[in-house]
Amino acid sequence: MTVQSFPVSEIVASQRPHRKDAARNYDALIAAAREIFSEHGAEASLEDIARRAGVGIGTLYRNFPTRRHLFESVYAGEVNDLCRVAEEAAELEPWEALSSWLRRFVDYTVTKRALREAMDDESEIFLACRESMYLAGGPLFERAQQAGEARTDMRFDDLLRMVAGITATNFLDDAQRDRVLNIALDGVRTSRG
Repeated sequence: MTVQSFPVSEIVASQRPHRKDAARNYDALIAAAREIFSEHGAEASLEDIARRAGVGIGTLYRNFPTRRHLFESVYAGEVNDLCRVAEEAAELEPWEALSSWLRRFVDYTVTKRALREAMDDESEIFLACRESMYLAGGPLFERAQQAGEARTDMRFDDLLRMVAGITATNFLDDAQRDRVLNIALDGVRTSRG
């Protein structure tokens, strides 16, 4: 896989401030929002996000004039990270590349679930994120299929829906979630190499 530019990467780059101190504050707000949305859902307090990021609420609003701007930026950042993981994983053996990307996809679904209700499925950012995710992960799946390591009677969309469905379930702990994910991935894998 060659390094490529994903639509979401361009969006993320255009949103992030260029000044070092402003970029540091922006990154801290995104990280804090990601954590708090995962913990408390889309209705989480913006004041709590600013406090966790170590900035004032005015700094949050300068970067994200509305709650929706913050949602979209967090979501775009998650998908951008997912695209980077795909590029890094492309150097691995086909099944290892796909499974490592899917494990990061599980983390992404936690944030997505928290923001899903607040997002517009037809927004430019949502559509760019979806396209980027398919451009990043799809080739990993196709490569695993071509190597004879993944079932050929399923599509990439089937795989994503299966993994997203698993992560939507409540588990006792992360270890149980990981066991269930491993069982599901064993059903996708054709060889046990």
